[in-house]
Amino acid sequence: MVHYVTVATCALNQWALDFQGNYERIRESIVQAKKGGARLRIGPELEIPGYGCQDHFLESDTTLHSWEVLARLLQDRSLDGVLIDTGMPVLHRNCRYNCRVVILDGKIVLIRPKLHLANDGNYRELRWFAGWARPATVEDFVLPRFIADITGQREVPFGDALINTEDSCIGIELCEELFTPQSPHIAMSLDGAEIILNSSGSHHELRKLRRRIELIREATLKCGGIYLYANQKGCDGDRVYYDGSAMVLANGEILAMGQQFSIGDVEVTLATVDLGGVRAFRAGMSSRSMQASRSEMSYPRVMAAISLSAQHLHFDFSVHPTRPMTASLHSPAEEISLGPACWLWDYLRRSSLGGFFLPLSGGIDSCATAVIVYSMCRLVVEACQRGDTQVLADVRRMCGEDSEYMPERAQDLAARIFCTSYMGTANSTSETRTRARNLAAAIGSHHIDVDMDTVVSAIVGLFALVTGQTPRYAVHGGTSAENLALQNIQARLRMLLSYLFAALVPWAMRGSSGKSLLVLGSANVDEALRGYFTKYDCSSADLNPIGSISKADLRGFIEYARNHMQLEVLGGFLNAVPSAELVPFSPGYVQSDEDEMGMTYNELGVYGRLRKIKKCGPYSMFAQLLHVWSQAQLTPRQIGDKVKRFFFYYAVNRHKMTTLTPAYHAEAYSPDDNRFDLRQFLYNARWTWQFRQIDDAVARLEKRDNVVIEE
Repeated sequence: MVHYVTVATCALNQWALDFQGNYERIRESIVQAKKGGARLRIGPELEIPGYGCQDHFLESDTTLHSWEVLARLLQDRSLDGVLIDTGMPVLHRNCRYNCRVVILDGKIVLIRPKLHLANDGNYRELRWFAGWARPATVEDFVLPRFIADITGQREVPFGDALINTEDSCIGIELCEELFTPQSPHIAMSLDGAEIILNSSGSHHELRKLRRRIELIREATLKCGGIYLYANQKGCDGDRVYYDGSAMVLANGEILAMGQQFSIGDVEVTLATVDLGGVRAFRAGMSSRSMQASRSEMSYPRVMAAISLSAQHLHFDFSVHPTRPMTASLHSPAEEISLGPACWLWDYLRRSSLGGFFLPLSGGIDSCATAVIVYSMCRLVVEACQRGDTQVLADVRRMCGEDSEYMPERAQDLAARIFCTSYMGTANSTSETRTRARNLAAAIGSHHIDVDMDTVVSAIVGLFALVTGQTPRYAVHGGTSAENLALQNIQARLRMLLSYLFAALVPWAMRGSSGKSLLVLGSANVDEALRGYFTKYDCSSADLNPIGSISKADLRGFIEYARNHMQLEVLGGFLNAVPSAELVPFSPGYVQSDEDEMGMTYNELGVYGRLRKIKKCGPYSMFAQLLHVWSQAQLTPRQIGDKVKRFFFYYAVNRHKMTTLTPAYHAEAYSPDDNRFDLRQFLYNARWTWQFRQIDDAVARLEKRDNVVIEE
């Protein structure tokens, strides 16, 4: 028997604490779902207040206003006929829970609290919520009086239950629960749930989406059933970007999938699925049937008076099932071109400022940041030309244009909202100056070429006047302290000048109508890990779109952009040797980043993954690398020296992590000190005990090898 069900899963660009905007986006998604014929709609995790409220979840206002938004949805009769799954915090018996609230025709069907909370990486849910510790159990929840007046209900079920409709059974699991060893969907499926709903607040990381898809695919392949996955998208006010990708799967096949990266506010993904196919799939697996018949987990059920598969459609030939599709996954280079670009656009339009300012050095890092802004401009222009009214309104407001303005090219938009500046000194080369100028011309940014030697000389002159001593570079006979101080003067002055130009260039160009610009930084994750940057230099900014992206991935992105964005100028950046250009040129010495760091960018990527992802300290890292780098003909002593060098510089520079510019989170080994990588910032940089263990191990290995040679 055919039982076609049309379902809708949503990706919404919610904003923490923007209750009015969040309500409007939720309602719009329900309207679109209903228009598309869906009788079941789910949205992102905590979509009413926004997932990223953090410590605002501790405030009673957040819970109160969430109930007020829910009240408006309950009162809206135009939303009747759709089973709606939405998300908000709920206080039950003085415990705060992260909940799904399922409503139908102005009534609350079930409040389902999250069982297993996400509490690693960027997630801190245990700080704000309790996990529901009683699976397959429900209690009575007394509704707030103003909600009870709307619904006519005094109490509603609160807990872990299945929802019976007139023609099917629905189970709910939330985000992290999918990733746990005993995911709720297993027991729910064995107990008869045919549709599983998963509302998520999952942020982007490079190469992460594949894992998410495989988990859901395996869930439906083993258990059978229909799986709806919803996710937030966009920047909701923090360092992470929620990457949408709402999807519908059935019996191990992807039926529909939304965009991973988008600057639109509301995206509804629809699919028409056959419940009969689920039943046949499950009944055809005898091992599954045996486990289901023996399952000891029996869920309470609550009733929702709705038929998801309308009977009159059973023999309506105009209704077609959604055909399976193959997921199209972006390469890491494509992810870099899209994710940070969407994140920057959300931040810019919600900050109500006039654009971005970027110190453009002529190196590959600031080049990558500039190209990401250009990619953002491309996305915005494409959205405007598609007729996205919200994006077009944001552009006109930002540029101070009337209702007739329509950007035609990405370069035209960049000229209005993006200012770049090359800040050169006597130590800068003509090659970097030319590369910066040519890149600015290619992407259309308003470019300023500045020589700041007079400012540097003024600072050095002031110091000489006060102390009677004039510092010199090392190539001129100065000490390392003098050499470093002179480099830091240049680096920090670039930060000061960046904020000056960001504040006043719009005023100089447009008068009182010019809005200040957001300053962008461009330090990559490897340099942050090593501490290879000057504290409060031009890496200090308002935002950094590449702050957790590796040098290797940035090079891959620039190669991709050269080929796919028609930016031939990028070839010069790929071939250039990375250099800070902070010391005078000398025939015997050319400043190189990798030479100064004492390690390569590829090595830093290895150290970063072992330190953060593999949870290695100095000794564990040495032991791991012995088995990897010995193949590269490195001796145990060389490997030990490399590991000790890395941890020494990591320790002495750890304090710099506390001042890192807020950066787009893209990499699992990011040293972001805000909430992702929590460690002390004062270390014993000698690592006395740890390094001694490495030295002892090296001595034992060398002694063993010497014995083998003698024999």
